[in-house]
Amino acid sequence: MTETGRVLGIDLGKRRIGIAMSDPTRTLAQPHPTLRRRAGKRWPISAMVEFATTHGVTAVVVGLPLALSGEENEWCATVREVGDEVGRRASLPVHYIDERMTSVRAERAVRSLGLPKRKREQKGRIDAAAAVLILQAWLDREPRS
Repeated sequence: MTETGRVLGIDLGKRRIGIAMSDPTRTLAQPHPTLRRRAGKRWPISAMVEFATTHGVTAVVVGLPLALSGEENEWCATVREVGDEVGRRASLPVHYIDERMTSVRAERAVRSLGLPKRKREQKGRIDAAAAVLILQAWLDREPRS
């Protein structure tokens, strides 16, 4: 039987964290406002946990930035630490999915929307789109009942 309930998608970047959330049937991912992290400051783990709690999230999906060779790198270790901490604090399962090339695909998708250049170039919009791509890829591979 397929699980239901909203899933939180996270695209962890050094300055911005793209956020996406699924509908309760786990069919579609939608973007949400990005979170910011100031250089050298702590990760906004509490904000991610609060978002998950407020929206009744039942699982978390985090993009894993593998090297082009498919190997994990130093950044993957950081991403896993943050993702695991979000899951621990929210008492939710965390799933990791290969996110290679999602930022490039997200940028192309945002540019194809026909928005004015000022809106198109907003980095937060691209990060949110990347989170949607990450989450949607996970949703699409989950078995349906």
